[in-house]
Amino acid sequence: MWSGGGPARALTRTVWRRPAAGDSHADLSFQAGMRGTLQDCNWKTQLKASSTLAGLLFKMKSSMLTVKTRFSTSRSSVDPKEMKKFQFLAQKWWDEEGEYLALHSMNDIRVPFIRDTLLNMSNNYHLGSPLSGVKILDVGCGGGLLSEPLGRLGASVTGIDPLEDNIRTADQHKSFDPVLAQRIQYKSSSLEEIVEESMETFDVIVASEVVEHVADLEMFIKCCSQVLKPGGSLFITTVNRTQLSYVLGIVVAEKILGVVPEGTHEWEKFVPPEDLERLLESNGFSVKTVNGMLYNPLWGSWSWTESTSINYAMHAVKSGAQGQSSPTDAPSEMESKQHSDTAGTAV
Repeated sequence: MWSGGGPARALTRTVWRRPAAGDSHADLSFQAGMRGTLQDCNWKTQLKASSTLAGLLFKMKSSMLTVKTRFSTSRSSVDPKEMKKFQFLAQKWWDEEGEYLALHSMNDIRVPFIRDTLLNMSNNYHLGSPLSGVKILDVGCGGGLLSEPLGRLGASVTGIDPLEDNIRTADQHKSFDPVLAQRIQYKSSSLEEIVEESMETFDVIVASEVVEHVADLEMFIKCCSQVLKPGGSLFITTVNRTQLSYVLGIVVAEKILGVVPEGTHEWEKFVPPEDLERLLESNGFSVKTVNGMLYNPLWGSWSWTESTSINYAMHAVKSGAQGQSSPTDAPSEMESKQHSDTAGTAV
């Protein structure tokens, strides 16, 4: 019972016998001994409590410093852990049967989604180059899987990615097509690093399969607003945070089928569309369209769906200058119909 340390050990070392009746000297000795033992016990208990309290205070202070440091130094949308994930796959972007198979096939619906929405908003149409004159920023461009088809549609594309190896891969692949070499430029940079030099520069920003990997989503959206022209469009594709997205997006896609490299996603970083819409609207955007996306791993193809419980695409427009006309008032129902009609169209 008293085999532990501290006060108990003091009691087991000194055993005081009760003195016989009438033995005043023994009685005084017994009382003095008990007082000494109790004082010893109290001192050790207080010492232990004090050291425990000091330890707790130190841990609390350390925790507070950690939290303070996290908030004071995380003024970047780039997550170093995410960069490490993609570092190992930097040379595999253009393997259409490899780890990025799903992203290659996603072009069949995301490219028409961007193209048709922009054409629906504009009165200018260039035969053969429908996006001619449109300045697009492709954030988190990776190896250029989305930048290249947008460039082929005539757009002037700037692709940025914090990983230099990704940019090298994108540059190398672009060099095979002289037309793309003139229309696309790549830069190893984060979004916030180009804000100062690119204020209200771009007509369109594309962030496809990116926001679920950023460290600070609110900062990311603010930076998008800063580099986008008034009336400009922001296109986002990402993953909803639901039980179904965990089962299909992580367990099935990553762990069972291997359609996506294991560890690519963290379910906690998935973004519900209502949260993203609220964040966009608080930063001066008006959300025009939200469409569900569904991937069929058996056929390796994507299609539009009414459900946004797994993947979804969103189109938002930055508020224009007061009195400025903006061609963004087309009904979202018309946009949805066009997206459905072009879902299987290869560009």
